[in-house]
Amino acid sequence: MEEIIRLNSVSDYNQLRGAETLHPLVTVLDLSTLKTHPPHTIYFGLYAVFLKELNCGELRYGRTHYDYQDGTLVFIGPGQTIAVEKKAKPLPARGWALLFHPDLIRGTSLGKRMHEFSFFSYDVTEALHL
Repeated sequence: MEEIIRLNSVSDYNQLRGAETLHPLVTVLDLSTLKTHPPHTIYFGLYAVFLKELNCGELRYGRTHYDYQDGTLVFIGPGQTIAVEKKAKPLPARGWALLFHPDLIRGTSLGKRMHEFSFFSYDVTEALHL
């Protein structure tokens, strides 16, 4: 059985990708500057928004493939698990990542309204295409 990587903090993600942690609750990263990693399954304890400028792997949520193309915004909410499947020839990532811990917005008006933003909780096999 494949090990699930658990990302419960910003520093967990930054460590996985070889990036410096400048703030404990939020990170913004240029994906092209990060180290590549092998296919894996990740549990997110964070909010994540990825702007993917290049299709660099197949994403799977549960047993369903993620609707994913170049120029896609991918939204992941805390408690979701995503699997990156192996491609024949891995490509370097291009795009941007914003990850933040729920504590960043806890108790704020935004934190109280996050459930209204359906892109973090709508059908997790759909992505927003730009």
